[in-house]
Amino acid sequence: MLPQRREIASVVVCEDDAPTLELLCDNLVADRFGVLPAPSAADALRLCRFKHPDLLLLDLVLPDASGLDVLREIREADGIVSRFDPRLPVIVLSGRGTDEDRIRGLEFGADDYVTKPYPYAELRARIAAVLRRTEQRRGGPLRVGEIVVDPVRRRTWVDGREVKLSRKEFALLHVLAGDPHRVFSKRELLGEVWGFRTPTKTRTLDSHASRLRRKLDPERARFVVNCWGVGYRLLEG
Repeated sequence: MLPQRREIASVVVCEDDAPTLELLCDNLVADRFGVLPAPSAADALRLCRFKHPDLLLLDLVLPDASGLDVLREIREADGIVSRFDPRLPVIVLSGRGTDEDRIRGLEFGADDYVTKPYPYAELRARIAAVLRRTEQRRGGPLRVGEIVVDPVRRRTWVDGREVKLSRKEFALLHVLAGDPHRVFSKRELLGEVWGFRTPTKTRTLDSHASRLRRKLDPERARFVVNCWGVGYRLLEG
């Protein structure tokens, strides 16, 4: 039996230079990070909104927008309607190394500012330091009635009973719990949880929703309500 891979944290890597992005992602994967490559500002925002990463590595010079605009979008989010976590740890990676650039990045809300070129070992140490500092300050568990969702530790309880969920089941629950009475369309959930950008004929969502419903409430199936022909919501009414 092969050993299971245990990821330290999930990281969105926003870098428009393809060789640099590939090398950085390869190193992070080797150090047991889950990586989500983002070659543009739009990709970074989409991943941060839908994938709920633990950290964002953010270049400032991007093909479609400034990295500072990405940082401002995240920091000004309310954490509810916008679906961004405004407390997401962000490390800026930039070739701009003047004092003014560093101060500007920190004033916009960066947790750290690393100037290119940098030794990967130093970046890895800075990532570890930022994750340690932010672990306690990030939002605590989300409570929806009897359900408690802890996004930091990726753990779930129902009426005090811990429920073991797969990564995708937890991601689906996290999205639904963010607005428990709202009906999320199937297309929206496939985009948010699985990253599908175009309509796709698949039973993946339905099978995950069914398993999640059974795990949360095996006897009464009160949660993950199927709104036929539309999508799902966490709670009735």
